[in-house]
Amino acid sequence: MRPRRPCDRVLMTYTLEKAIWTDEDFAVMSFHDVRIRSWLADEERFELMFDLDYLFQWVHPDVGETYFRFWIAPVTLVFEDVHDVRIDVSSAQGALEIDRFHREEPTPTPNGVRVERKYVFSCQEGEISLVATGYAMYVRRTPVLGPRQQLTLDERGGVRFARALSSD
Repeated sequence: MRPRRPCDRVLMTYTLEKAIWTDEDFAVMSFHDVRIRSWLADEERFELMFDLDYLFQWVHPDVGETYFRFWIAPVTLVFEDVHDVRIDVSSAQGALEIDRFHREEPTPTPNGVRVERKYVFSCQEGEISLVATGYAMYVRRTPVLGPRQQLTLDERGGVRFARALSSD
């Protein structure tokens, strides 16, 4: 199944299509309402990592129900060869929720060997932008069905930047 497709009926299990999503999957990925839990810059590797609660699928309410449910999992989003990071946010309690994620057309890197893009997270609380040669999103746990658009810190195993699917 592709991320974020609405579902008319509740599935009892979610089949994860793959554990690693990349820039090549951009057209089928949606970051709307995704919660940013934390970010970390690895200056030695030129990486910028985000710990997110990714919404894989919204589930329409059943008959007699009012609210959507969500297939959700903690993920690590890693941008590669990052530079020109700009963060302009204002949040009452520090929470950040993505409204829209977009990218600009690719341009050659200064050495002409690769291409890079500008990526922009338009959040409810402001904007985060960066330039990178691409990204990979590592799913850390199989998605679970829940009533909220984010997991609690206990449900997600705290804040982490792991890059492997865990069995716990």
